[in-house]
Amino acid sequence: MHMRIFALAITMLFGGLQMVTAQDGGNIALTVYNTGAALIQEQRSMTLEPGVNSVTIRDVAATIDPTSFNFKSLTDPEGAVVLEQSYRHDKGDAEALLAGFIGQTVNIKISADERYRGELLRLQDEKAMLRTAPNEIAFVSLYNVREIQFPAPPADLYAGPTLELLLSSDSAGEHDAELSYLAGGMNWTADYSVYLNADERAFDLKGLVTLRNRSGRAYENALLKLVAGEASRIELEEEDFAEARVMAAMSAAADQSAAVEQRDLSDFKLYAVARPITIANGETKQIEFVSGADIAATITYVFDSSPQFGGYYQPIDYFEGRGAASGDVRTYLEFSTGDESGLGADLPAGRVRVYKADVDDANLLIGESGIDHTARGDEVQLRLGNAFDLTGERIQTDFSFASRRVARESFEIRLRNRKDDKAVAIIVPERLYRWRDWQIIDSSAPFVKVDNASIEFEITVAPGTEEVLTYTVQYSFPEEDE
Repeated sequence: MHMRIFALAITMLFGGLQMVTAQDGGNIALTVYNTGAALIQEQRSMTLEPGVNSVTIRDVAATIDPTSFNFKSLTDPEGAVVLEQSYRHDKGDAEALLAGFIGQTVNIKISADERYRGELLRLQDEKAMLRTAPNEIAFVSLYNVREIQFPAPPADLYAGPTLELLLSSDSAGEHDAELSYLAGGMNWTADYSVYLNADERAFDLKGLVTLRNRSGRAYENALLKLVAGEASRIELEEEDFAEARVMAAMSAAADQSAAVEQRDLSDFKLYAVARPITIANGETKQIEFVSGADIAATITYVFDSSPQFGGYYQPIDYFEGRGAASGDVRTYLEFSTGDESGLGADLPAGRVRVYKADVDDANLLIGESGIDHTARGDEVQLRLGNAFDLTGERIQTDFSFASRRVARESFEIRLRNRKDDKAVAIIVPERLYRWRDWQIIDSSAPFVKVDNASIEFEITVAPGTEEVLTYTVQYSFPEEDE
């Protein structure tokens, strides 16, 4: 359990300790992957002496992967070398501050009436063991510590995440260095708004990058790049990020003034924001990155109540239930991301909200769906929901054997359109799941063979009417010893 410290005051009895601290020099480049990680590159300045220097680098991401840290001197690349590096993020709690004073006398104040003074013998489980008299030991809980008085000032009172470097330098003076490391707690997704035209044959689109920062630090005037794709990485253990969990209120800032350039990066897509951005820790920021107008689209309706199956493993040659399967007719919005549709853009994975204007021109939400990474030129199918006034019913009307190894199965599918003035074409997929050797021997409507296990009908239903689709499939099962 993390310690809760109320108004921790530290009284120093002696002078401070001189430290070499790398100063923030700006020039931050932030590359965020949509898999929950970021590559942080920035420049820092520091004053070095010839020989070995101890350098403290503050204000790094709390979710840093220390094994990914890289240091490069821009002033003297050959002469400034990292000998050791370590990462700490525990300098703000009482136990960590006391850890450097084992064997020395300290004063610990819990409340106005509860104080302890003695030799610090040990720290364990949020308790300090003090020798308060030659024959007296006190166990002091550090849970509610209000004040600690040290015999000498702690080396560093900075409470944030810190990198400590042991640097060897050939020369003295100011050094500019480039730092880079990977960190968790940052992610981005795409959020799209689609505005359907009145005839539902075209739409306008606006895409926003939604950038979330839970890395434990802020980034000011950073050059932002976003990578779309799934880069392979070894996941860090949960405890590596335990100290970086931040209970922060989410704020959203939609920034539509920055242009975003799309480029290829190996097998990934890279989006570079044209101007620097600032994002605080715990903040969610949005930036427009793609838009289009009058993009061609189609509304399709699907009645799908055919059983799902994972492939042919063995013949299903036994009778199955005759019960009717009623269901909804699903509504989909389909379009291409190619130039022919008017969009001509890659669409990173994200959420799509579809709106349509009511009679008073108010855009109302009519559906929400997610998309995977979609390359330019691919087809997109967005499920909007279920059509209120379209229904379907599927019934197995017969199952019989024409011979010992030949079976026939018949179905009846009823499609109803309760719209007042609009005919609709309803797609009906059917999966022929019993065995791979099949043929349609009778059908009331034409069909298309989709693959080796499924067919598809398209039935147009006039307003206020019902259409009935029937078909019979014949299966030839193998002999039992095959």
